[in-house]
Amino acid sequence: MKLRIYILILLVVSFSCKRKPVQTALVNSEVKTTNQETSKPSNSNTSHSPAKISPADSIKQLKENYWKVYAEMKEMLEDKRILNFKRAVFITENAFVNNHFTYEGFCYYIDKLTKICNQYQKEHTLINYNFSDREDVAKNGAIFNVMTDTIFIYNNESVIHYPFTYDFNDFMGNKDWTKMFVTKLLISNSGNCHSLPYLYKILTNELGTKTYLALAPNHIYIKQRNKQLGWYNTELTSGTFPIDGWLAASGYISLEAIRSGIFMDTLSDKQTISICLNDLAEGYKRKFGADSSFILACANLSLQYYPNCINTLILKGETLKGIFVRRMKESNVQYPTELFYNSDAKYIYDEMENAFVTTVKLGYREMPESMYLDWLSLVQKEKDKYQNKNILKN
Repeated sequence: MKLRIYILILLVVSFSCKRKPVQTALVNSEVKTTNQETSKPSNSNTSHSPAKISPADSIKQLKENYWKVYAEMKEMLEDKRILNFKRAVFITENAFVNNHFTYEGFCYYIDKLTKICNQYQKEHTLINYNFSDREDVAKNGAIFNVMTDTIFIYNNESVIHYPFTYDFNDFMGNKDWTKMFVTKLLISNSGNCHSLPYLYKILTNELGTKTYLALAPNHIYIKQRNKQLGWYNTELTSGTFPIDGWLAASGYISLEAIRSGIFMDTLSDKQTISICLNDLAEGYKRKFGADSSFILACANLSLQYYPNCINTLILKGETLKGIFVRRMKESNVQYPTELFYNSDAKYIYDEMENAFVTTVKLGYREMPESMYLDWLSLVQKEKDKYQNKNILKN
């Protein structure tokens, strides 16, 4: 009852008050072999895409592109198309940049990183590990090292691969949504807690090993396991392996949130596609505004396969809240209850309330952005306090 009153109050208040070579290859479907150096750090502040709609583009056509992406991911979830996280990530990002890139160019650079990982594995023998999953552990170790360290490969040609770094500038994509993109990560060699684990997950899929995305407030990281150590966490923002206890204690995660599985749990393959749908809706909102039909379509499809996806529940609730507030304004009423005579308006309100109530019941607590920045700083500066010591021994 108290929560219902709180939501009503909220409604009333709302009513009243480059890397250049990489970029070129991503744009052009015909890609050429680069020289002896790859993934060299560049200016991470350089925008990698045409964020604004050019005069030649039709708004209608650009929106139709979004519906095509939605339809493709829907087919993945309905088993009418092979589940492909790499593909889902690319088409989501490409829709935001007006189909500026090509999938062939994107795959070219993923393939290139995959080859570097394979070569690294060949040149660095795994020691002190003799379990049956030795090959997978070696592959995951290669991916981790390629992403977090400077790598020298000596094969037919010498290759220097530089580590991916964390981009602290607009790290939540509030000003520039492309800051969240894997394509931006490939171009600038810097990313955040969204693009870095996405790339890691893509590379493990390419190499045929099993890893899982996991969520924390404002954050995504990797969970994986091996037969010697069991489950362990991989944090790409700092290149470390934090223990569960530290993540829970420092990351603004309630016990209820852990029990309900909204945080610190592994995501299935279909759930990873579901969070891509959430990304798709968030990009659409930033590009075209709160067009409720598309955003709600993405949210409802995402929740169908991932009912406890906290970010999608919040997105759905906020979208419905915006619709209801507009209805209040159009009807010139002050209180939400004044619209309850209208069955359509009442349905919108009930759906909104259900989304917000569900987030609370699942144990969600909002983590302020400033607190998240402090948490990131701890991750960078106090690695020894939360490291999984068993991982470091191997």
